[in-house]
Amino acid sequence: MLDTARLMKGLREQTGGFARAVTGGDPDARVPTCPEWPLRTLVGHIGQAHRYAADVVRKGEPPSVPDPWQADPGTPGEWAGWLHEGAEDLIGAIQETGAGTELWTFLGPRPASFWLRRMLADTCVHHYDAAITTGAAFEIAGDLAADVITEGLEMLVAPGAETLKPELAELRGQGERIGIRPGSTDGWVLIRTPGGIRWERGPVEADVVVSGAVADLMLVCARRLPLDDDRVEITGDRALLEHWLARMVF
Repeated sequence: MLDTARLMKGLREQTGGFARAVTGGDPDARVPTCPEWPLRTLVGHIGQAHRYAADVVRKGEPPSVPDPWQADPGTPGEWAGWLHEGAEDLIGAIQETGAGTELWTFLGPRPASFWLRRMLADTCVHHYDAAITTGAAFEIAGDLAADVITEGLEMLVAPGAETLKPELAELRGQGERIGIRPGSTDGWVLIRTPGGIRWERGPVEADVVVSGAVADLMLVCARRLPLDDDRVEITGDRALLEHWLARMVF
């Protein structure tokens, strides 16, 4: 896991990238990867989610879950400032409360930094959504993309995850292995066991392996980049990979 300082810097980086991507965009443009949402609602979701997380951190308990359709990001010319304010609100809440302070999360008590990391991961993925909607460039540092993958896998195996997402029980198996390999370096291996899915970092030896740049692998794991995209390569049992991807995203 990245340290708190890097998570804060990363949230600023990706919120800034998101803000640049939506600047000048049509508020009513449909987001291809979130087809239910127009661009305005995507903007509303990010700014609203950051503020919601800040509220949780300050209060230590959940407020009511916000509706992104009800968010008011202002006029398009105000979006960037509103987005940056939301990120700074969350960062300020973490600084005030303390990153290590245990508080409520939807997976049980966790350090406050859980919310910083969760919002960073959400912002990274939705930055991509914004970029492909408006035609802007999408950029993400390798360490951030890698942590988005790790954070997602950690949520899959967290106690209580199957209660929130019952389809995770379908990922139990008999030792089947799914590999995520960035280039020629070590990556992530998921193992389907009778008791549930687990994962590890290290050399990738698996029944199916998806390989590519770490940013592209992040997008595959977030179900943003299709498996037939030429930026990634699949070797082995493709159906096993597809089965996992259909069930893994929170």
